[in-house]
Amino acid sequence: MSKKYFGTDGIRGRVNQAKINGEMFFKFGLAAGTYFKNQKKIKQTAIIAKDTRLSGYTLEPALVSGLASAGMHVYTLGPLPTNGLAMLTKKMKANLGIMITASHNPFYDNGLKLFGPDGLKLSDRIEKKIEKLIDSRIVKNLSEPKTLGRVKRLENANDIYIKILKSNFPKKFSLKGMKIAIDCANGAGYKSGPKLLRSLGAKVYQFGTSPNGFNINDNCGSTFPNKIRSLVRKYKANIGISLDGDADRIIISDENGKIINGDQIIATLAKRWKRKKILKGGVIGTMMSNYGLQNYFKDQKIKFIRADVGDRYVKEKMQKNNFNLGGEQSGHIILGKFATTGDGLLVGLEILFSMRKGLKASKLLNKFKPIPQILENIKVKDKSIINSKKCKLAIKKSEKLIKNKGRMLIRKSGTEPKIRIMGESSNIVLLKKCINIVKRSLN
Repeated sequence: MSKKYFGTDGIRGRVNQAKINGEMFFKFGLAAGTYFKNQKKIKQTAIIAKDTRLSGYTLEPALVSGLASAGMHVYTLGPLPTNGLAMLTKKMKANLGIMITASHNPFYDNGLKLFGPDGLKLSDRIEKKIEKLIDSRIVKNLSEPKTLGRVKRLENANDIYIKILKSNFPKKFSLKGMKIAIDCANGAGYKSGPKLLRSLGAKVYQFGTSPNGFNINDNCGSTFPNKIRSLVRKYKANIGISLDGDADRIIISDENGKIINGDQIIATLAKRWKRKKILKGGVIGTMMSNYGLQNYFKDQKIKFIRADVGDRYVKEKMQKNNFNLGGEQSGHIILGKFATTGDGLLVGLEILFSMRKGLKASKLLNKFKPIPQILENIKVKDKSIINSKKCKLAIKKSEKLIKNKGRMLIRKSGTEPKIRIMGESSNIVLLKKCINIVKRSLN
C-alpha cells in the first residue's frame, strides 16, 4: 500500500496548500509524538531544526504545538544542517528529530524529514503507522493538561554540531594556508559552514550566507554550480564547496573551476578508503549513478550495488549489505563510518583532509571518465502521466532504440511535480533523440 503523506524523503510540498500548512503540521506533530511516546524505554523528547525559509516561522510553532499536545518535551534548535539534527537526535537521546526543510526546492516549498532515536530516517513501516495516527481523531491523542510537554530553545546547536564533525579527525588537522570558497545556498548551513572552515584555519570566501526567507537555493547552492565555479576563479581558491538548502548535499569546484559531482566524489572517497582499509564491503550508488563510475569500481575491484533513487534507500541498502559508503550523483553522500545520513560539510572535510599536504583538487577528484549523460526535469500537472499509454509507448520505443548502446531511466520525482528523464550513451545524437521521444509524450 502506497503512503498518503510521506514521499521518498519525508513530506514535502507547496506552502499553505494540501499537506504543508499549520493545521497539517499540528497533526504531524501530534501523530509523530503519539507514536514515539508509546515506544517503551525511550525518553519522551523531540528536537526540531529547520532551514531558512520564511514559512518555517509558521510551520514550526504548529509542529511544536502538536508534539507538546501529545506529551512530548521539545527542544527547538533553529537553522541547522540536516545531519546536524540527526547527530544531535542521537547525542541527546531524543525520541525523534524533525527537520523542517524542502532541501533543494525553492522557498515556496517546505516539508519535514523525520529521524528516529538512532539518527536514521524513519522506515516505510513507521511512516505508515504515523500516517494512520494523522488521520485518527485528534482528541484521541491529546494529553491530559498535567502531562503536556514543555518547550525549550537550544542556542548552541551549531557549535555542538561543529564539535562533533571535528572530533572525527585528528586534533592536529589544519586547513591553514588553504583558500576555500563556500556557497551555503542561503540555507541551513549558512552559520556552521564558514565557521567550521575558519575554525580549522582556512581563508574562507563565503556566499549564500545572507538568508532573507526567500533566497534559499535562489541561483545559488549545489543546484546552481556556476556560482561556486565563478567564486573559485575570482578568488583563486584551492577548492569550492557548494551546499544545498539543508546542507545534506555537496558539489565541488576544483581550482580550475571544473565542477565535480557526487559520482566523482564517491569514487575519490572509495579509492582512499580502500587504500586506508577503511572501506567496508563496497559502495552503494543509485540508478542515476554514471556507468563510468560502475566501470571504475570494476577496475578498482570495489563492489558496487545500485539502490533506488533517494538517500534513505541508499542507507537501507548500506545497512543490508553492511557497507559504509554510499551516495548519489546529486551530492547526497553517506559516510557510514561517521554519519547516518548525507552531510555536505562532513564530506567536504573528508576531501579537504586528503588535500591537507598540498594535493590539488583537480588531481584528487577526477577519478574516471564519465559516459555522456543527459538529465532533464519536465514539469507536469500530474505525475501519473508517466503511466499513460502514450508515455509508456514512448518509453518503450526509446529503450528499444538505445538498447546495447546506452540506457534510459524515466521516473517521477519524489519531491517535486516533475518527471525526470535520464539517458546515457556515447552516441549523443541517439541519446538526444531518445530523450525527445519521451519528452513529447509528456506534453
